[in-house]
Amino acid sequence: MNQEKVIENTIQFVKKELKNAEGGHDWFHIERVYKNAVLISKDENVDAFLVSLGALLHDIADPKFYNGDETVGPKIATEFLEQQQVDKEIINHVINIIKHISFKNSFDKTGKKFTSKELEVVQDADRLDAIGAIGIARCFNYGGFKNRPLYDPEIAPNLNMTKEEYKNSSAPTINHFYEKLLLLKDKMNTSSGQRIAADRHSFMETFLKQFDDEWNGSK
Repeated sequence: MNQEKVIENTIQFVKKELKNAEGGHDWFHIERVYKNAVLISKDENVDAFLVSLGALLHDIADPKFYNGDETVGPKIATEFLEQQQVDKEIINHVINIIKHISFKNSFDKTGKKFTSKELEVVQDADRLDAIGAIGIARCFNYGGFKNRPLYDPEIAPNLNMTKEEYKNSSAPTINHFYEKLLLLKDKMNTSSGQRIAADRHSFMETFLKQFDDEWNGSK
């Protein structure tokens, strides 16, 4: 198995599959996560090939675009990796990364959790793309895609959601910052992830303060 060739084939496959995807979950999102994962990997004792495949395939079929079906992504990724003649053990690990990377899984307190250093790296890389300037852009892009209001002062953020409530939420876009994005800094697994997240978190706080001032006509 030529790992470089498999990675190149994976990149071309993902580009094709996500050609018409929503702007916050398209190939460019995958590319940024891939680059973040490679960067973080330099300071971690991980299998770089596994990290690359996990990052490239983590959103091959995001459940939110498949009526919440969490089986589509693993199925597509498995079929593709089998065609590339990737070892079964590696395929299983990549599938576990896809299944366990999502923030919404943190709401599920039952069952045995899968853990690995590779998952931690890819998860940090994905979460970094959800915060900072790009995170803000992605958040509002998805809110527009779902035709959600920017903000409604009468709808408070729900800080005690269940997994199902999170998946089915139609709250204003600003609420998502308090329900998820501002929480990610303290959920980073790696020292590199924590360092990068701190700067991006600070940028979001500045943005939200400016948004609040403009909304209330005080600035």
